Amino acid sequence: MTRPLLLHRVRAVNTAPESENKIHDNRVAAQYGFRAGLVPGVTVYGYMTAPILASAPEWLERGTMQVRFLEPFYDGDEVIVKADPQDDGSFLVTAERPDGTLCAKGAAAIGARSESAPAPYPEAPLPAADLRPVPSRDNLIPGAALGTITAKLESEDPAKLLQFSNDILVRNFRLGPWIHVASEIANWNRAHAGDQISARARIHDRFDRKGHEFVVVDVMLLRDGRELLQTVRHTAIYSLRLSATP
Repeated sequence: MTRPLLLHRVRAVNTAPESENKIHDNRVAAQYGFRAGLVPGVTVYGYMTAPILASAPEWLERGTMQVRFLEPFYDGDEVIVKADPQDDGSFLVTAERPDGTLCAKGAAAIGARSESAPAPYPEAPLPAADLRPVPSRDNLIPGAALGTITAKLESEDPAKLLQFSNDILVRNFRLGPWIHVASEIANWNRAHAGDQISARARIHDRFDRKGHEFVVVDVMLLRDGRELLQTVRHTAIYSLRLSATP
């Protein structure tokens, strides 16, 4: 039976104009060919989960999503999220501007897993803030552990949980302007506001494409250091070429 298309409309907010990542700053973003500071990818991801949660709130405890960010949203843009239910119970999800520009796309699913939860990564020490290395081909080594961060979860908004995958990059490296371009997310248990989250990660890959330098990290988020909440394969451009969009 055909199920109706799910729609969600929201006005985009640049939630990070004062962050250390200056790609969210209007002046700096313009140097890379953007018309204003970028709305963070994790914020757009949060918008994209809204129609799924309205239809299937259990997604928070056993759902997956693969999402790619193709074009930026800017502060004040109208965001039109469309979640198209598929016959197998999954959703094809897009985020568009009113003119039809496709800015992000993804696929979400809900269901029991055939595989067991992976063993948690061990904790690793964080570098001091003023001793963080600049990321490079020499220190983004596949398999290398990143320093663990621990903090309380502010809310059950999926964007807040995914933010830990951004934070672990920022807390381990001294980054210039950088862009979150894709994530593969798997929820293993439902997170709750106030949970003590331990974020642990390893470098999965590093590569160059079209003048940009990319890093891929595998992230595990655990409640109280024991219960697995989410795994993420998180992809970012850590070094952008000037005067060009991705």
